Amino acid sequence: MMKITLENEAITCPEGTTLFELSQKYQKNYEFPIIVAKCNGIIQELYHEVPEGSHIEFCTINDNDGARAYVRGMSMMLLKAVYKEVPREKIERVSIEFCIDSGYYCQIHGDVEITPELLECIEARMRKYVAKDMRFVKRVIRTRDARELFDSLHMHAKSLLMQYRRNSRMTVYDLGKFTDYYYGAMPYSTSVLKYFRLEQYKDGFVFVIPHKAAPTTMPEFNPSNKLYNTMQQTNEWSQKLHVSTVGDLNEEIVHGNFKELMLVQEALHEKRIGDIAERIANEGCRIVTIAGPSSSGKTTFSYRLSTQLKTLGLRPHPIALDDYFVNRVDTPKDKNGQYDYECLEAIDTKQFNSDLNNLLEGKAVQLPTFNFITGCREYEKPLLQLEKDEILVIEGIHGLNDKLTYSIPQGEKFKIYISALTTMNLDGHNRIPTTEGRLFRRIIRDARTRGNSAQKTISMWNSVRNGENQNIFPFQEQADAMFNSALIYELSAMKLYADPLLFQVPVDCPEYSEAQRLLKFLDYFIPIDPHEVPLNSILREFIGGGILLG
Repeated sequence: MMKITLENEAITCPEGTTLFELSQKYQKNYEFPIIVAKCNGIIQELYHEVPEGSHIEFCTINDNDGARAYVRGMSMMLLKAVYKEVPREKIERVSIEFCIDSGYYCQIHGDVEITPELLECIEARMRKYVAKDMRFVKRVIRTRDARELFDSLHMHAKSLLMQYRRNSRMTVYDLGKFTDYYYGAMPYSTSVLKYFRLEQYKDGFVFVIPHKAAPTTMPEFNPSNKLYNTMQQTNEWSQKLHVSTVGDLNEEIVHGNFKELMLVQEALHEKRIGDIAERIANEGCRIVTIAGPSSSGKTTFSYRLSTQLKTLGLRPHPIALDDYFVNRVDTPKDKNGQYDYECLEAIDTKQFNSDLNNLLEGKAVQLPTFNFITGCREYEKPLLQLEKDEILVIEGIHGLNDKLTYSIPQGEKFKIYISALTTMNLDGHNRIPTTEGRLFRRIIRDARTRGNSAQKTISMWNSVRNGENQNIFPFQEQADAMFNSALIYELSAMKLYADPLLFQVPVDCPEYSEAQRLLKFLDYFIPIDPHEVPLNSILREFIGGGILLG
């Protein structure tokens, strides 16, 4: 017998016990199915044996690591079913593109018509796999052999990704006779993948799975068509440049083409910001609101939008929504008894609307400044009176919510949603979540401007995302324009900043496993010299050295 610690409780188990056997014994203590485990802070699959003296934590499908494993397992099961239902010679490639609402958008490229009947057959086959309780079998092969294997299967994006890996050996997964490569731990078997459905959408389809908070309840699929159009536009642009995957990006860097790629991407950003400015000018809007999730580059975007508006003869005047916080004693508190500065009720919307209406009517208004030390609003600014060519630019978390500007006519408002919507994936089957780039941006910026460790930033990330889910994402479809601030090269540029910060995360803290996951993820990218990043780039908001924010 050997001693281990399971969820902070000392227990004994026979030598050679696997994590799966241990999970079966203790599953009754968990509300949801166990899917992977943390062994001494590292995510591991359940087939591994339990090391003596180890500390074990099980991950179910309602936490981050378990949810990621669920998506990976579902992806492989889906692909196996697709290749069974559709003759391989008709398939050029199958791609899992991006997440939209509760679904993951997929396409089958080649001589294939996606119909409800085909999706019904694919889903039925997937449910047979679930009933068969098929094992995900992990094996290690030579990287050279893996490249030859995936080239033979016409999975060239995988082969290209592996070309720039330093390891001579790598892991692949077998599900029956179907073989694929996945980044991150997989489920033990298909039996845990019970909750899903396929729906036709646009030119492809989605596989819908439960939200992490309710992992056994199937949600409705209510996609944001504006968000889809924005992401698909980015996808099509990437395909035109032949940089749709990390392997493609590494290829450009190795062959010395990344500077041109960088300049083209930045020029595209400038063009799209200019297009938005022209729409604002043509529609005659006097109030522009900008909102988006954390680390989207809202501040730099606001500067660059203001510059474009000036070229059209307009004079933008910024208003900080934070200056309209109610006095601290009146601020609502969250369930933990902490002041909730992210809820709409933390804003004095009545005063805010009164000031906006007076400004639009040409009246002189004294705007407030919120003193974060005293927790009170102060009135020390000079009076502001808008001229005919002046417009207000307001950046804030609630900018898309019409309750913020409830008394302002719709014709006076132009709402912009900005986010870093990554569409480049590792390969056709391993998508990069849109939150990943934002997390790297925040880790780097917080270390540079606030002195925060990567550990602290990671520890706050779930709370940040919960606020976004409540206050931003539900209103994104109400935006008049969407701007994707993601840069195709940015992870290669951030790698040199992020690596040392993540290596500092202590092994004995809860954030260690996430830091290790992020470090492993960055290993796929060939770094570039961040000094090459243009000085007005949105990326400079995070890595520093820019001409707009310093």
